Amino acid sequence: MARRSARATARARHAPERRYSVDASVFVNAFNPHETGHAASLGALTAIHERGDPIIVPALLLTEVASAVARANDDTAGAMEYVDAIAGLPNVTLVTLTPAVARQAADLAATHRLREADAVYVAVSLRYGTVLVTRDDEQRKRGAAAVTCRTPEEALA
Repeated sequence: MARRSARATARARHAPERRYSVDASVFVNAFNPHETGHAASLGALTAIHERGDPIIVPALLLTEVASAVARANDDTAGAMEYVDAIAGLPNVTLVTLTPAVARQAADLAATHRLREADAVYVAVSLRYGTVLVTRDDEQRKRGAAAVTCRTPEEALA
C-alpha cells in the first residue's frame, strides 16, 4: 500500500473534496492551442488532474471530443489518441447513459431548455454532486438553475 507524505495527508485533511464534471468544450479547447481560452482550459484540467480530483462525465464525452478534434484537424488517429488519453486518466469516471440518467436529462432539458448533450452533462453533475466546468455559455447559464457551473477560469480561481 502506498504511503502519503505527511504534507499530502495534512493538505487532504484540510482541503474540501472537489468533484467535477467537465464538458467536452473544455477538453476540446484545451487540445487546440489556437483557440481563445486554451490556456485556462488546459490549466483547469491540469490542476484537477494534479490534485487527483474526481472527474465524472457522461461516456458521451468521448464521442463529442473525437468528433470535434477529428473534424477540426482532419486527423482520425490524433483524435482517437486524445480520446484514449482522456479515458485512461485515473481520476476520470465515465457514466453510462442508463434509462434513469436519460430520464433525468430529459426532465432537465425540458425544464431548463437545455440542448440534448448539455442536459446529459447537467444530469450527471446533479446525480454525482459535481461542479460542471464548461466553455458553453448557454449550458452554464441554463444549467446553473440545477447545478453549480463554472468556466475553466472560475474553476482555477
